[in-house]
Amino acid sequence: MINSLLDKNFEEVTLGFSKASAMEEANRCLYCYDAPCMRACPTSINVPSFIKKIASGNLKGSAKVILEANPMGASCARVCPTEELCEGACVMQKDDKPIKIGALQRYATDWVKNQDIPLFNAGVPNGKRIAIIGSGPAGLSAARELCRMGYEVTIFEAEKKAGGLNQHGIVSFRLPQEVVDWEVEQVRRLGATILTGKRVGKDVTCDELLENFDRIIVAVGMSKVPNLNIEGEMLEGVLDAIEFVKTTKQETVPQNMIGKKVVVIGAGNTAIDAATCAIRLGAASVKILYRRTAIEMTAYPFEYEFAKQEGVEFQWLTSPKKVVGNEDGQVMALECVQMKLVDCYDRKDALLEVENSNFTIATDFVIRAIGQKRQVDLIQEFNIQQSNGIPSVDPVTLQTSNSKVYACGDVIYGNGYGDATVVSAVQQGKDCAYAIHHSLKQSSEIA
Repeated sequence: MINSLLDKNFEEVTLGFSKASAMEEANRCLYCYDAPCMRACPTSINVPSFIKKIASGNLKGSAKVILEANPMGASCARVCPTEELCEGACVMQKDDKPIKIGALQRYATDWVKNQDIPLFNAGVPNGKRIAIIGSGPAGLSAARELCRMGYEVTIFEAEKKAGGLNQHGIVSFRLPQEVVDWEVEQVRRLGATILTGKRVGKDVTCDELLENFDRIIVAVGMSKVPNLNIEGEMLEGVLDAIEFVKTTKQETVPQNMIGKKVVVIGAGNTAIDAATCAIRLGAASVKILYRRTAIEMTAYPFEYEFAKQEGVEFQWLTSPKKVVGNEDGQVMALECVQMKLVDCYDRKDALLEVENSNFTIATDFVIRAIGQKRQVDLIQEFNIQQSNGIPSVDPVTLQTSNSKVYACGDVIYGNGYGDATVVSAVQQGKDCAYAIHHSLKQSSEIA
């Protein structure tokens, strides 16, 4: 029953453009000079160029424009917050409606994926070896660029399947696994060696990498969701949102949520993913609890709207205090307290508990979605400078305190380096690749 729900309810929600609709939309574009949509894209895709090529029927050329700038262009066409980036900057926004840039990007990249046409070639070998830790958007992006410049690239991936966040952390009905698999395969075809099931720090040491490779890129993302630090958290039925979403991308889902009540703690994009997954696994009710209000939630507006359409309830100004279990050690309820935001002279919107406001919510599952832990152990093993588990990097080159080690993607998010988005990670991967190439050329290690 659960597996049939996966087959039925986890198919991609949004259908792509037909040829006719893509042509109609592409012909709406004004093909702006110095286009604001291009400036709003972290990877600087030449949006007018790729859309004009769609309008003229040159889908191969369109896809090449997209993927030249963004190696993960097929994934980003589905998961980018386009309303806030390229489409949000579209000049058509003022008087009409913005061009559906994301949907057009998907149309072109899906075409080249389905045709299985290679667009890029590996560069002439230059004799230098690069190790990349992590095969998510940042790692794959760096690998693609380095392979094109002639480097021998080896990617170390702790999971059994490559793709990182795109593969394991984004729900299938928004980003199908076949799209991620295709993007991974494009990097592999350029000559990158991808070693899965290889955890750096366990299966291979950092010292071994430093000894055997000319440069190293740390692109490991973040780790598991931190604990709530409340009583009863170890009961059966309290789940990590990241791990929960990952199970929905496997052949068998261990949690039977059919007809059950589910509570998700947190209001970011991962919380939305966990909640909508629970709905699609047959949960009778799913509530998202957040200690602040909808104004402060970190989920994108389109994610919030999607969750509401799916039937997810939101309960604001609510904080968990205790998970209550039955005699068998399974979750049966969650004790909560109401919160209030209070303006303070020295602290804006301080969060305080409302006295005597405790109440209980009956539930069968509690899913933690309150952010993610840092990869502290790996950072410490490399012995590089860090702040609260975030590697300190040069803001331009993304080089760490060890001149051989660079870092990019979510592993450095939080110290002012980009946003926690796939497209930002992709650009940082490119930046790392170019910085390494420039450094080795300057030192005359390569021609």
